[in-house]
Amino acid sequence: MLKHADIWAAIDRLAKLNGLSASGLARRSGLDPTTFNPSKRQSSDGKLRWPSTESISKILDATGSSMAAFVRLIDDGSGLPARRIPVVSRAQAAADGLFDDAGRPAGKGWDEVDFPNLSDPTAYALEIAGNDMAPIYRDGDVVVVSPAAGLRRGDRVVARTVGGDLLVGELVRISANRIDLKLLSGDQAPQSLRLSDVAWKARIVWSSQ
Repeated sequence: MLKHADIWAAIDRLAKLNGLSASGLARRSGLDPTTFNPSKRQSSDGKLRWPSTESISKILDATGSSMAAFVRLIDDGSGLPARRIPVVSRAQAAADGLFDDAGRPAGKGWDEVDFPNLSDPTAYALEIAGNDMAPIYRDGDVVVVSPAAGLRRGDRVVARTVGGDLLVGELVRISANRIDLKLLSGDQAPQSLRLSDVAWKARIVWSSQ
């Protein structure tokens, strides 16, 4: 039997797995930011409120998750079974030969780490070194990157330029010709790049903060 608390807990877990708050998940899914707030889960007279099937459908679409994975989050919080994914330090990731043309892990130099609840077989992890992106990411934090995930404004992304620079920032805007990123290192104006100068780009779907 489905329990009210378990359904809402699964939504919270899905949000966390994608590096979002409950309101951030709602916003990314095109819903009112307050849709999943605790105050919306129970009426003033104590009556339990359940999320609609439409809202669940939208958050699954926005996160690239399946209903089967969501059901596993309801059952025991484990989502997808744990598996080992490639991991490399952010500094090392700038080296040639670690990624293919689509931004997927390739070549040697990768370590591995266990990570659950991940449906993208091409996902990988970057370990942050240094505090140039503090307070968002600090030395020792791990971020999981999904090349298969779609990109939307406000997402945190990793992008590699044709020249070999590895950029980490917030997606401000993307068009047919350009991509604008607000870099997480330093207080800088958004950096505008021609898409022809970007080898690949991928969304950060989780962080260990």
